[in-house]
This record gives sequence, structure tokens and C-alpha cells, in this order.
Amino acid sequence: MTAERTATTNSGSSGIQAVLPAVRRSTMATPPDLAARRAAVGTMPRPSPIPGIDISDIRYADVPCVVCTPPEPRGVLVYFHGGGYRLGSAAQFTHFATRLAGATGARVVVVDFRLAPEHPYPAALHDATSVYEQLLTESGVPPIAIGDSAGGGLAAALVVTCIDAEVAVPRGLVLMSPWLDLRCVADSYHSRAATDQLFSHDAARQAADQYLQGHHADDPLASPLIADVAAFPPALLFASTDEVLLDDTVTMASGLARAGVPTTTHFTPGVPHAWPSVHPDRPESAAALDVIARFVRPLATEETT
Repeated sequence: MTAERTATTNSGSSGIQAVLPAVRRSTMATPPDLAARRAAVGTMPRPSPIPGIDISDIRYADVPCVVCTPPEPRGVLVYFHGGGYRLGSAAQFTHFATRLAGATGARVVVVDFRLAPEHPYPAALHDATSVYEQLLTESGVPPIAIGDSAGGGLAAALVVTCIDAEVAVPRGLVLMSPWLDLRCVADSYHSRAATDQLFSHDAARQAADQYLQGHHADDPLASPLIADVAAFPPALLFASTDEVLLDDTVTMASGLARAGVPTTTHFTPGVPHAWPSVHPDRPESAAALDVIARFVRPLATEETT
């Protein structure tokens, strides 16, 4: 990994930032059990990054990112990792990001957004929009947004923010097992409770409380499932038929299709939550990565008008 460097940043107010609520101070201490979980997640064995991909630490708009660049990159993907807004880091998803870069041929920018409860809503969204806006300003071409689990919710919230700010939306949207509704009311929390070993209704409610800290879950910037999606870009969604967040994907896909947004959805049985990024070397993950590549490549190389 190369030494950290800083990309050029804009001065002045941001068009995207102007529509977001102000960043708030946390009202919660970090629970000891969460600190222990973070330590455990940080030491978990992970697949190695694939060779041939340059890995760099770069700050965009003063937000740390891990950037994975293939030879002769075409297009940019901005990637938001999962972890319930309270776990994970960009570095912990480098193994998947290199595979994503290798398969799509695009440069992948993994955003190391701030985590709850130390940094409640909307800190993560401020970080996501700041990085996105700088990438857009530098190239003049909207990146493609991709995220898994809570990162999928963040990617969708980014699109909602762009629409509200009248800023160009991402060229495409890829959501893997997205957590899109922090009200946590979906039937699949109960119907899939016995088959989901990674997430649960109790965990979702706790993570939502730590992220929102009193903010209303029925805000479309927190729960993009309830947003107006008519202006969303082409979307590709994945979900396991065994996971508690299944209904979030089903409902979002239905809403996008009704709004006339080009939408492709893949449901896979017998795989865990967020399997393409969490278990990238599984055959089902390789299949998902191939689908993502076929979705991304035409969008990444599309000429601007």
C-alpha cells in the first residue's frame, strides 16, 4: 500500500452539503461490547487482495479512503462498506474492493466514513456526499455508487441527497443486501430470523438507535426505502432469500420498477447476508461479481452528453 496522499479539495460551500442537516455531537458513549466487537472484527482473517491492483490511501474532501486502481482504469466506483453504521473500515474491505476493481476495470474508492455511536447521523452521509462531490468535480463524470448492508443504505441515501441538491446522481447504483429502512418493520426480520446468522431484528434496532440517536427513522435520508425514487439511476440489487433484510430489497426493487427506473434484482438462496463482500471467494460471490461487472462496464465507459 502506498503512502497516504491528499487529493485536491474544493473551497467554499458544497451544493450537496447544503441540503443535509448539521453534524451532531454524540449523546452516547461507546458500549464496551461494541468496542470488543470492533476489535474482534479487526483481527478476523480475510482473503488477500488480488494481485495487479494498486492500493493507495487517499483523502478526498478530508475523508480517508482506500483507492484500488486496476491497470488502465475506466470509470470510478465509490463504495460504502457494511457494518450497521458502527462496525468496519475501508481497510477491512480492501480484499473485496480489489476484486471489484479487477472485475469491472474501474477505480474503486472505498470511503472510510465515520461510525456511530461516536458520530451519529448524519456524519456518515456527510462523508459519503463529500467524497462523491469531489470525485464528481474532479472528473465531471458521476461515479457509480455501490454498497453492502448499511453501506447500501448509505449509497441509496447519497442518491436521495443528490436529487434534493439538484446535483448529478451516480451513473448507476449497486446494492448488496442493503439495509434501507431504519424503522426495522419488515416482515422478513421475523420470517427469516432462523436462517440469518449475521443480522437480526434486535441487532438492527440497536444499530439504528446508535446511529440515529433521536433522529426520526422516517426521514428518507436515513431510510431511503421511503424516498421518491423516480429520479434514481439504473440499479442492480442483490439479496439472499435467507436474510432478514430480504424485504428491504424486494420493496426497493418494486418501487424502482414502478417508477420506471431500469432495475435488475438477483435473489440467491443458501448464502449469508452480504455474501459478495463478506465471502468474496465463494462461487456465488464470483457469480455476483460477474453480474456487477456486466452492469458497471457499459455505465463506466458511457460517453457524457
